[in-house]
Amino acid sequence: MISIAVIDDETRARETIIDILGLSPVELSIVGEADSVNSAYELIVSKSPDLILLDINLPDGTGFDLMKKFDKILFKVVFITAHQEYALKAFKYSAVDYIMKPITAAELLGAVEKVQDGLSKEETALKLNTLLLNLEKLKKIVLKTAESIHIINVSQIIRCEADVNYTVFFLADGKKLLVSKPLKEFDELLTTAGFFRTHQSHLVNLEHISRYDKSDGGYLVMDNNVTVPVSVRKKDQLFDFFEKL
Repeated sequence: MISIAVIDDETRARETIIDILGLSPVELSIVGEADSVNSAYELIVSKSPDLILLDINLPDGTGFDLMKKFDKILFKVVFITAHQEYALKAFKYSAVDYIMKPITAAELLGAVEKVQDGLSKEETALKLNTLLLNLEKLKKIVLKTAESIHIINVSQIIRCEADVNYTVFFLADGKKLLVSKPLKEFDELLTTAGFFRTHQSHLVNLEHISRYDKSDGGYLVMDNNVTVPVSVRKKDQLFDFFEKL
């Protein structure tokens, strides 16, 4: 059984969440409700829920302020938000689960089931700590390989390369990480952090470009001396970037 605390400043929103949870095929127990950072902190300390469903905007602070009150996070979290895009990028970088308002039954129940089958509390704590750091500036990304969960400085990623439905990350220290997500997902995420899709199979960190070589149709040379192709349709965009330097 999963014990759940519901934290939202709107009574109707809490009622909706609890009604939807009543439809779950997973055995659940609602241990309490809270409508503020302070009342939520007291509830979590007293009831020790497995999962909190947490609204971001609360009367006396934010859901992030609540997280910072705990020296050690021993519960899982699904954020419920209508928050600004920047925070959503932080969620994606940190691989933390969130649901957008207005809440739908399918999304909420899917998130709860994902929590049941998902990460350990220790792994969840890693992701939440990364999220809190990324709220100030998008600095780190969570990458999950078959063996480990890695917290990587975005600045240390030289390039990414597609490998069928996987993506290979090449890091400045020479390490390679194979992540079971397609390059398209990281293209959408990392483009806002100074990365450029040079080719269908290649995404590069613009900070790690050493030079552009015009021979053989044109290609990039990265800091680690690896060459990366540039497709014909991407050349103009790349040259526009060079002109702005």
